[in-house]
Amino acid sequence: MALFDLPLEELRTYRSRSVEPEDFDAFWSNTLTEARTHDLDARFERCADTGLATVDVYDVTFAGFGGHAVKGWFVIPAGTTEPLPVVVEFIGYNGGRSLPHAHLLWASAGMAHFVMDTRGQGSGWAPGDTADPVGSAPSLAGFMTRGVEDPATYYYRRVITDAVRAVEAARSHPLADASRTAVVGASQGGGLALAAGGLVPDLVAVAPDVPFLCDFPRATRLTDRKPYREIGDYLKTHRGRAEQVHRTLSYFDGVHFAARCRAPALFSVALEDLTCPPSTVFAAFNAYGHADKEIEVYDFNDHEGGGPFQQAAQLARLPRLLKA
Repeated sequence: MALFDLPLEELRTYRSRSVEPEDFDAFWSNTLTEARTHDLDARFERCADTGLATVDVYDVTFAGFGGHAVKGWFVIPAGTTEPLPVVVEFIGYNGGRSLPHAHLLWASAGMAHFVMDTRGQGSGWAPGDTADPVGSAPSLAGFMTRGVEDPATYYYRRVITDAVRAVEAARSHPLADASRTAVVGASQGGGLALAAGGLVPDLVAVAPDVPFLCDFPRATRLTDRKPYREIGDYLKTHRGRAEQVHRTLSYFDGVHFAARCRAPALFSVALEDLTCPPSTVFAAFNAYGHADKEIEVYDFNDHEGGGPFQQAAQLARLPRLLKA
């Protein structure tokens, strides 16, 4: 796929037309206040049969949105006795937390690594273990349209709340240094990292890799690749509801979360990315609320982005921030 979006020089100044709801902050404050009425109940059970010698692994359960049980992994260097900086990771669309040996990078770099499972997902490319017990009105196959006609019922209200609670759960472990916490993720995980960055005020780094869930007004009209296309397919059937649906999406747009982020950031973008078009990524980057921000640009890549090259960039930058 050749370049299809704006030229790079225009991307660097591009601004989203997503309209921020007047009650955006109140909506999220009320949502998180409600979630915190449920005991976090973070439980860490040591896994003895992983076959891994260099890390210790804990099977985690904590209470997310509505007090619903959310799974995760907590992975630390073997024999850790003192609190470590924490990297909280969110997973890409339709994937789950997988198995512990899929998550060795950050513990190998001397960090505590918390991986959040994504409710209702985990059947596409990596297995998951967390159900979404909340139903919705009729929706297209996938997750983008579940409850999409009302911010209160939208699927990502639950997932973003889970993400904030995941940070709180990670910080609750005695071997986690809560004052040194970063959030990372690719695609959907990058969008959730931005959301967590906008809702958790005292993080030390945010690293969204080719982030999804950004600049919905442009994304839903520019690309015909799923998951964004799920919105268009829904509106093709439910004619006349575009304004209502886009109002809901505005409460979950990474552009608005990015504007509230107060930690240094390392983004990535791929200029041939049809899944998360580069203008939508730059929309979040250009709106980002901290002056210390960088973006790695992968000119000839699709949604795989930088892959291991971006991980290398993260390894070069995040540990300095986390160990400062």
